[in-house]
Amino acid sequence: MNTSLMISGTFLDEISHDIPHQNWGKKEWRNDFMHMKQMGIDTVVLIRSGYEKFLTYPSKYLMDTQGCFRPPVDLVQQFLELSDEFGMQFYFGTYDSGAYWKTGDMSLELDCNLRVIEEAYQTYGHHKSFQGWYLSLELSRKTKGAVNTIARLGKHCKEVSNGLPVFISPWIDGKKAIMTSEGVLTKPNAVTLEQHQKEWDGIFDGIKGAIDVVAFQDGHVDYEDLEEYLVINKSLADKYGIQSWTNVESFDRDMPIKFLPIKFEKLLLKLEAARRAGCEKAITFEFSHFMSPQSAYPQAGHLYNRYMEHFGIPTIAPK
Repeated sequence: MNTSLMISGTFLDEISHDIPHQNWGKKEWRNDFMHMKQMGIDTVVLIRSGYEKFLTYPSKYLMDTQGCFRPPVDLVQQFLELSDEFGMQFYFGTYDSGAYWKTGDMSLELDCNLRVIEEAYQTYGHHKSFQGWYLSLELSRKTKGAVNTIARLGKHCKEVSNGLPVFISPWIDGKKAIMTSEGVLTKPNAVTLEQHQKEWDGIFDGIKGAIDVVAFQDGHVDYEDLEEYLVINKSLADKYGIQSWTNVESFDRDMPIKFLPIKFEKLLLKLEAARRAGCEKAITFEFSHFMSPQSAYPQAGHLYNRYMEHFGIPTIAPK
């Protein structure tokens, strides 16, 4: 019996601010969904529906109120059609105006996202694959407005969609939690296990009932320390009735080039730590750039091959 924890979900990083765009069209995306399906992925998560002025769908509300650009393609519709076709669950990611990252106040993201949630479900909720929500406003510590904003948005998602599940993917404020623009790889003032446990006990208490799943990003602490943090995360999530997944990053935070596909050995170490900690599902950030055979990075296809070989999964070339 194979007891390994395998990757069964991925983010779709179509609106990013620190990873190069691959300029794919429908053919490339369909091929990627085929590769994902072969690997065992059954869940896709839109990382965010928009960032600052760029959008994945023609949101009338955001174009009218935030001055966002009209996108040339409705990618949300395209992703939902592909998810319908390949039998995957699609989670809609909310909007990020960028205000939180500039001010440290997450409450500034609340009002516009309440409207985006309503607009998105009204427009796309009829799709069979529309199965949940992702709150794209990442947090790590109890920052200004974060708990109230996450709780209100999560509850609103549920009210609008008749209780569809909501999840978040926070980060551990470890030694590798460095801003992309910084020229170093680690920092001295990392959170301790005790601080992390105390702070997240309070955060989970504030968002319980609004969030169904938490998938902590796994790349911000050393490999030998990861399991201890994941055990704490799982214990706290269980305490507050929240499912504990893991966001196994398929890019490497240990190199000065940001960001390249991770070494397979490192990916496997993190998956094994999550398995031992009792994580219920592994999703990755993210397949298309860092694991796909058609990625702009050749190393990504090699990572895919090593993963498929290790787990004994046959590969079939897309038609």
